[in-house]
Amino acid sequence: MKNIINLIVKDEDKVQRVDVFIKNKEDSLSRTRIKNLILKKKLTLNNVVLEDPSKKVTPGDILKLEIPEPIKTTLNPYNYKLDIIYEDDDLLVINKSAGISIHPGAGNYDNTIVNALMNYCGGNLSTIGDELRPGIVHRIDKDTSGLIVIAKNNNAHENLSNQFKKHTIKRVYQVLIWGKLRPQSGKIETLITRSSKNRQLMEVGISKGKMAITNYKTLEIFENDKTPTFSFIECLLETGRTHQIRVHMSYKGNNILGDKKYKKKFKKFKNIDEELEKSILKLDRQFLHAKVLGFRHPSTGKELEFSSILPQELENMLKKLRNTDK
Repeated sequence: MKNIINLIVKDEDKVQRVDVFIKNKEDSLSRTRIKNLILKKKLTLNNVVLEDPSKKVTPGDILKLEIPEPIKTTLNPYNYKLDIIYEDDDLLVINKSAGISIHPGAGNYDNTIVNALMNYCGGNLSTIGDELRPGIVHRIDKDTSGLIVIAKNNNAHENLSNQFKKHTIKRVYQVLIWGKLRPQSGKIETLITRSSKNRQLMEVGISKGKMAITNYKTLEIFENDKTPTFSFIECLLETGRTHQIRVHMSYKGNNILGDKKYKKKFKKFKNIDEELEKSILKLDRQFLHAKVLGFRHPSTGKELEFSSILPQELENMLKKLRNTDK
């Protein structure tokens, strides 16, 4: 049964953000949790749905916040071996393989990282996010591999979320793209918004969207008469928008190898090395790997930094390119 919180704004509460106002009145709810509920259209202001957590309240306003009942039936434990890089009482750092989703969603409610965490941690996960995402502070795509941090309690979740919000988290990705970036090192700074043509995709916005900043540098270029041109690059994120690197590479005209959504159509190249061509066609994931993750520990304040090597299938692709580049 869902819970409804009813609040009336008094004179002393004026000129407050609505999420701050609710937090001050309902200390059991974290501000992150309140913000998520507002974004999910669970708040009405004077009987009108409000989706802006920064909206200022005025005396006499009537607020109704719906707290959905946690969805427990879908969070079945999944016997999946997690690659745990680090663990303590507050958090886990996991090296995720490509091919597994972070959290339950349409068509897959049982075989995700969240379900694996339920199997490993039981109820020892933060609860201030989405009901289907206990412990999840941030995400990487299903077909992306690499490092993610998981919060075991609400204090850790709140602290880590604030670090992400302030863009103080260090995130470095390694990527293989078609062609060469011009310039070979630099910064991509655009708005990113949901695609007007396909709601499952994102795109660079002209006048709307959220600011997205990707710093990149070219590590290696593969270019000869036996291969298409590829570049192995490293991206340091200043922001973490949905599909940010994928969108920015597509925007530059240098799509990520293996990206099925922001894809470059593979065409037959004359004199291409047959083994390389087979590898390109067989790659069932995007060549995108979250290599480095750095943050301040939510309890101790100690700076932590973790690194993971490229998965074997991606390393093999680089080896084939290096062999044909001779």
